[in-house]
Amino acid sequence: MKLCIMGATFKTANMGVSMLAAGAIRCLASRFPDAHLILCDYAREGGNIAFTIEGKTINVPFVNIRFSKKLYLANHIIVLLLLAALYRLLPTVALKRRVLRSNRYLMEVLESDLFISLAYGDSFSDIYGLGRLLYIVLPVFLALISGRKLVLFPQTIGPFRTRLGLIIAKRILKKAVAIYSRDQKGLATTRRLLGAVDSNQRLTFCHDLAFAVDASAPAQMRVEGFPPCESSHSLLIGLNVSGLLMEGGYTRDNMFGLRISYQDLVYSLIDFFIRRKSARVLLVPHVLGANNDLESDSRACETVFEAMRNQYQGQIGLTRGTYDYNEIKYVIGRCDFFVGARMHACIGALSQHVPTVSIAYSDKFVGVMESVGLGDVVADPRSMTQPEILDIVDRVFERRDAVRRELEIRMPLVKQKIDDAVAQLGSVLAQV
Repeated sequence: MKLCIMGATFKTANMGVSMLAAGAIRCLASRFPDAHLILCDYAREGGNIAFTIEGKTINVPFVNIRFSKKLYLANHIIVLLLLAALYRLLPTVALKRRVLRSNRYLMEVLESDLFISLAYGDSFSDIYGLGRLLYIVLPVFLALISGRKLVLFPQTIGPFRTRLGLIIAKRILKKAVAIYSRDQKGLATTRRLLGAVDSNQRLTFCHDLAFAVDASAPAQMRVEGFPPCESSHSLLIGLNVSGLLMEGGYTRDNMFGLRISYQDLVYSLIDFFIRRKSARVLLVPHVLGANNDLESDSRACETVFEAMRNQYQGQIGLTRGTYDYNEIKYVIGRCDFFVGARMHACIGALSQHVPTVSIAYSDKFVGVMESVGLGDVVADPRSMTQPEILDIVDRVFERRDAVRRELEIRMPLVKQKIDDAVAQLGSVLAQV
């Protein structure tokens, strides 16, 4: 059995997307050890990924597709879609094989028995624009056009605010043989689009797969501003600063409709923890992009650190260096308390029993946090004032020991529920 995972990759600076890819591989390989897994996503180069799970290393081929002005590229998604349509229309097996042999990328992908889409966790929606939605769903249509079975793995489903977005969503949801939502709102959206009778047969709740990803200590943990975490007894607060929010979203004009200045909130949080709580603050990026990358948390954290290092010498630190998703999760796990604007950074903290407050810019935060019984740790700058957000942070901080004990009880149950949900995929595989 060959399973093709789409909409998640390790070829990214976004550690959240890498955590989704790792979670999917880990869950599928553990539950279906005889299955052959491949990753398919946009990238300039393909290759093979050595993935270690339970002491065993498996090889996961990565098939790179392109979205480019160079339409002549053999792995261009438009070329692949046209060939897939031709493959579907041809009347004989011999002719179909000729089409497959004409394009090694198409052959590698269409040899898969089942396509599994993750849509980067939150991109099966038009809140980031129709262009982003189309970019995400084109590989999914590769599966549908060729007549292969499709599964939507745990992700946020919706919202869809445009007519075209709704049409695309309905088409994909109707064709999927199994649909997993990582929050209750996604379940409701799917039922509304498909109808309760149709959707209930294929719709399942499953926690975000990143909860199942392990942490791994980096060879070197580089912190500028104060000594390594283990050398001090003072409380360490992890603060994930989102480069995307600092820039006002992809459109740079407060795309997500925040009521307050996100930059001012970041500086207020640092002042709150250092002055009022006598703690140290460690800035932790979760999108490790270059300085010219709009989404780069690394750039945003650097900017904040340079602005405040003189004022808070020895009390504010910056996570430097290059890390993979396991290693940045380890860094987060060294903290006593965490505040993050990247959802998977928050999941990385919670799954290691670190009390956490999420700074939400979309409904996905509330949905995922409610799924683990922590909806009250979400602060939403789209509807809240800065004092209201600081009040939530203060209240969660003061009961951090109780929150940690709750997490120690809940996280094993969350991981078990993920395994149980993925096990249900066995019935789908049996029909392939």
